[in-house]
Amino acid sequence: MLISTKIFSLPRYLFWNCLLRLVGCQGYIVLRILNLSCFQIYGVISMFYPARLVKQIILVLLLTLLPASVWCKEVDPFDTNRARLLGHMLQQQLGGKHYSQKPTDDALSSAAFDLYLKQLDFQKRFLWQEDVDRLTEYRNKIDDAIRRGRLELPLVGRDILNQRISQVQEVVAELLQNNIDPTVIESMETDPEKLDYVVDLTELRARWKNIIKAQTLGSYISLREDDIGVDDDGALLPVDAEMEVELLLKAREKVGKTTRNRLKRMFEETPQDHYDRYLNVISHAFDPHTSYLPPTTKEDFDIQMSGSLEGIGATLREDDGYIKVVRVIPGSAAARQGQLEADDIILKVAEGAADAIDITDTRIRDAVSLIRGKKGTEVRLTVKKADGRRQVIPIIRDVVEIAETFVKGTTVTDEKSGQTFGYIKIPSFYRDYSGKTDRNCTDDLRNELKKQGKANISGLILDLRNNGGGSLSDAVSVTGLFIKTGPVVQIRSGSGKIRVMSDDDRSVEYSGPMIVLVNRFSASASEILAGALQDYGRALIVGDKHTHGKGTVQALLDLDRFVNLRGMEKYMPLGAVKVTIQKFYRISGESTQEKGVSPDVVLPSRLDGLESGEKYLDNALPWDHIASANYQHWEDSPEDIAALQRLSDARIKQDEDFQEIISDADNAEKRRKETQQSLLLKDMLAERDQLRDERERMTPHGLMADDDKKKEQSLDEKIADDPYVEEGVTLLLDLLGSSS
Repeated sequence: MLISTKIFSLPRYLFWNCLLRLVGCQGYIVLRILNLSCFQIYGVISMFYPARLVKQIILVLLLTLLPASVWCKEVDPFDTNRARLLGHMLQQQLGGKHYSQKPTDDALSSAAFDLYLKQLDFQKRFLWQEDVDRLTEYRNKIDDAIRRGRLELPLVGRDILNQRISQVQEVVAELLQNNIDPTVIESMETDPEKLDYVVDLTELRARWKNIIKAQTLGSYISLREDDIGVDDDGALLPVDAEMEVELLLKAREKVGKTTRNRLKRMFEETPQDHYDRYLNVISHAFDPHTSYLPPTTKEDFDIQMSGSLEGIGATLREDDGYIKVVRVIPGSAAARQGQLEADDIILKVAEGAADAIDITDTRIRDAVSLIRGKKGTEVRLTVKKADGRRQVIPIIRDVVEIAETFVKGTTVTDEKSGQTFGYIKIPSFYRDYSGKTDRNCTDDLRNELKKQGKANISGLILDLRNNGGGSLSDAVSVTGLFIKTGPVVQIRSGSGKIRVMSDDDRSVEYSGPMIVLVNRFSASASEILAGALQDYGRALIVGDKHTHGKGTVQALLDLDRFVNLRGMEKYMPLGAVKVTIQKFYRISGESTQEKGVSPDVVLPSRLDGLESGEKYLDNALPWDHIASANYQHWEDSPEDIAALQRLSDARIKQDEDFQEIISDADNAEKRRKETQQSLLLKDMLAERDQLRDERERMTPHGLMADDDKKKEQSLDEKIADDPYVEEGVTLLLDLLGSSS
């Protein structure tokens, strides 16, 4: 066993104390006899040594003052010493480097516990109230646990959950022996927030009875679509009584198989799996973008299936027991297929025509292993859309086509006025840092602006919808294409130091009137660009009520780099911590965090009412402001924005497309509030028909219709029926004073 050389320079009495404990393997017993806390040990050592050495000495003690049995037996697959080291390092890195400078105290512990309980059983399908009461004893002890290296909660939670999984396996086996009666009037609550934990086996059986029935009827409807078919309008073809019974039996068998597999996977989760998630919820207690990334599961947070990876091309994350789509990579197989969207929840995964596997409550790396596959093979995703409807999306796996991420432009001619306007789509703020191509968003946009300048455009629409961000430097340089010089964004560190990033190039590629289209999926670098153009009065921002609201910067810290004690290398690799270190502020001084950017002209959206954005995430950092930077307003900025909003509102009331959007948003909001799901088959069939009718009305700007031709559309075709682009053109005419 290697001992750090730092110990040999301790005062004599401390040195012999440590050495006796190490040699005798009785450190734990001695520590308990002396009844020394970690704080007391820290205080004693700090009297003799500078602070830079104290943490190293404490770390050695933390890992050596252990029961003799720990050192005298072969290391288990789950190494408790490594766990203690990780907990200690996590506390040190987050406590010292996170932007908020949050103390590791009872408040943080309570926030972490709430997240822990959610990830353990978000849908309240396993734990009993007595289990929750037992676990709640740890609510205010997590901070003490990671400081002292006593990490009991994840293992206690695993033992409790496995006991309940075993019970559920028996209950499900019993329930699957019974036939499903689709004519019995029953319902189930689908919002976990409105559910209590069960108190006995009777309540557990009743809850799972409803779950099995709901899943069986849903599977029955899918089987009718696949096996029996639909007519030209998408309506289900009729079936007789005998066929209905046969399909119900087949549906029950499929549900039984997927449920058994899911429970088996949950039961087989290792202590390390539970411990990794425990560390992650502690990280998330600081803010939603701070996380622990285990060495073999760095894809567990916002997995990027792009580049040379053969898959579907989407960014995923775990969200309260579900696998959620964060972003669809432009140019990827999923983007070309056209139906998968941000905020979709992936419920099931099937390899081609094989049976779908339910991935609810599944580890994200396990879900991703099912979704990934060789180029040219098909994966079928059963997803739940933001408006509540379910859809099976077939995707042929492929590599991401980077060309689809590039800036694209075209022109739009207004038939009444005869004026031509430019339209440019920026899918992301990309930059090739590898040096292979040197291609970047700024140069491509500059070239597109020069091309459109030759077309003598009267105004420009810059489309940032669904742009999740990217290169910060390009957000600054792209802003510079539309202003002379000046600050673009302010960046504040946790210490309070403020850095201003500015455009120093006096050239302006385009100086005419501008509209910037945004929605609630416009985030990060998109919000920096939109916010700067709004603050300068350089462009009119148009779109959803707010953008996403991500105004923070993260750094990835490799924990192995901070292991500088001899003998600790055996615990590597330790993984990494992604920690929030800075915050973005607009040049006006307002943060883009939480609130995002509020458009000058707000347009109706199908996602109105949907709780999507930074402000709805647990433990999100708050909005605040700092002093304004020194900048000059654009000389030709819009003067009466309120009048422009009134003109737009009047048009919206007369526009059929926008009225349908409003109606769809209202219906989706009603469905979200109606969390009681009917378990009557005829009600579920009626809901399917209603959602189908809404989907058929949807145009490319919103949720995509099931039209394969849309995948091959040119940019001109894609925006031809887009009411947001049409309204953007009309607003440009308003700015020019030529609207009727």
